[in-house]
Amino acid sequence: MANGITDLSTATFDEAVNGAGKPVVVDFWAEWCGPCKKIAPILEEIAGERDDVTIAKINVDDNPDIAMKFNVMSIPTMIVFNEGEVAGRVTGALSKGALLQEIDGFLTSP
Repeated sequence: MANGITDLSTATFDEAVNGAGKPVVVDFWAEWCGPCKKIAPILEEIAGERDDVTIAKINVDDNPDIAMKFNVMSIPTMIVFNEGEVAGRVTGALSKGALLQEIDGFLTSP
């Protein structure tokens, strides 16, 4: 775990997402992705400020099967999982405020 963010792999994904006691925001990213680098510090801030969600990352180049499983076609894509189920997704590098608004919207949806 770096900067409060959990690094996931194919081997750890299911346990981390399904076994979490709180919602998990998974950032699908790659080293070569400029927008992914732009949003990384924002996710680190959120991880440090919020204890009601877990922030995790998975590298799509190293774990293409997980990206395919969730139909991740462009990165960065953040998928919000609540109780192991997809609650919503955000694609693209958003501002911190916009990203938090999206995440909170998925968590409060009935």
